[in-house]
Amino acid sequence: FTTRSLFDGTIAAMSFSNAGYEGVITGGLIFAMSLVVAAAVAFAVRFVAARLDTTTPYGVGGVALRSVRNSLVAFVVVLGAYVGLDFVEQLDQWHTEVQRGFTILGILIAAHALSAGSSATVNWYMVNISARTETTFDDRSLPLLRRFLRVFIYGLALVLILDTLGYSIGLLLGGLGITGLAVALALQPTLTNYFAGTYVMSDQAIKPGDYIELQGGPAGYVVDVGWRTTKIRTWLNTLVIIPNAVMADTIITNYQGPDPALNILVYGGVSYASDLQHVENVSLDVTRSVIADNAEAVKSMDPWFGYDSFGDSNINFWIFLQATDRVGSFVVTNDLIKRLHARFAAEGIEINYPVRKIVFGEEPPGASS
Repeated sequence: FTTRSLFDGTIAAMSFSNAGYEGVITGGLIFAMSLVVAAAVAFAVRFVAARLDTTTPYGVGGVALRSVRNSLVAFVVVLGAYVGLDFVEQLDQWHTEVQRGFTILGILIAAHALSAGSSATVNWYMVNISARTETTFDDRSLPLLRRFLRVFIYGLALVLILDTLGYSIGLLLGGLGITGLAVALALQPTLTNYFAGTYVMSDQAIKPGDYIELQGGPAGYVVDVGWRTTKIRTWLNTLVIIPNAVMADTIITNYQGPDPALNILVYGGVSYASDLQHVENVSLDVTRSVIADNAEAVKSMDPWFGYDSFGDSNINFWIFLQATDRVGSFVVTNDLIKRLHARFAAEGIEINYPVRKIVFGEEPPGASS
């Protein structure tokens, strides 16, 4: 009886072993086939991407397809491994753990594909489209968008993985919500400047190189417009860093817009005894000579002259002309005032100092001397 039982047990064990061996062979063949299919997929993706390079605008189709090629190959290989292991009977007791592991691998592969695809699309736009636009907003915002998408995709993948491992997403999201609210309150000034920077950059009201003046604040050339601050260089060659929240809430005068050319008004006055027509002719002649000789003056515009008011000591006038930019306005104004003063002196045109005329009335009748 003992020998018979031992023989039957040996036969049963050999049968079980042969059955398990057949499962391993089948699983191995399936996995090997998946490797062949993965190689075919890689070749097909390369071939189709090459065709899309010439058939889609700026080759966007080829760029997008190449970005997910590795993810597609990895998915085929992992799928083959999962199906192959399903034939191995020895792993039946570990079926739940194996399925959970391959689910996590699938989530990671999908996250990698989405991340690579979004990054490739943003990079393609920056190279082919953003470089052709006049605005710099997309040049500055797209790298930040690319980084945000990557963090969001992998963050979502992490949540799904935790859910696969049995952790409650509801409790996790609730904790993240409370934590996010606390972080948002702590970073409120930074976030305010960030969103204000988004407004300043997208509005394109100012850009590097512009000469601006803030109401009640500093004036100078814009050096950089960042996400949090705007930097300007003043006439004293000092760097002023202004939070973008201030830039968004104040009145800004941009001397470079809508055109760099700047209007100039030079005011003056001549004696009441002057020949006003002669003064006008002389003033226009001097102004035209300044426009012709000064490189900072706008040549295409003829100057204007006009009398403004009867002053206490002089008849006041103004002269209107244009300079090429803000710096040029100081150069042109300085040149015009010097030439006008010299020409008035040569022509005998008097510019009075402040004077007062005292008029004595007649003595009343019968008054003694």
